[in-house]
Amino acid sequence: QVQLVESGGGLVQPGGSLRLSCVASGRIFSVAGMGWYRQAPGKQRELVALINSGGRVNNADSVKGRFTISRDTAKNVVVLQMSSLQPEDTAVYYCKAEILTPDWRMSDYWGQGTQVTVSS
Repeated sequence: QVQLVESGGGLVQPGGSLRLSCVASGRIFSVAGMGWYRQAPGKQRELVALINSGGRVNNADSVKGRFTISRDTAKNVVVLQMSSLQPEDTAVYYCKAEILTPDWRMSDYWGQGTQVTVSS
């Protein structure tokens, strides 16, 4: 099976920074796109940032200039560096990966989520 495990969430004051990390492991042939989504209470899950296997990045307008996504393709790791955090960034952050398994099936996999709270 495939697992995505996130780490790095927590409580931070407005203007602060946090670094989220996600590693994919298990029966993986290759990983295509990796990214981060978030869901605030009472709201739908929304895209934060995506990075494809070639390194092309797609950021949500709300995080441009503040969040940076990167990946280590060899280790199947994706990192979200968040700075200038604001209370509206408070949400559960989920890692997502498009993974090709050895049986030649391409599927989306999700992590369990990590809480980010921005508050003074």
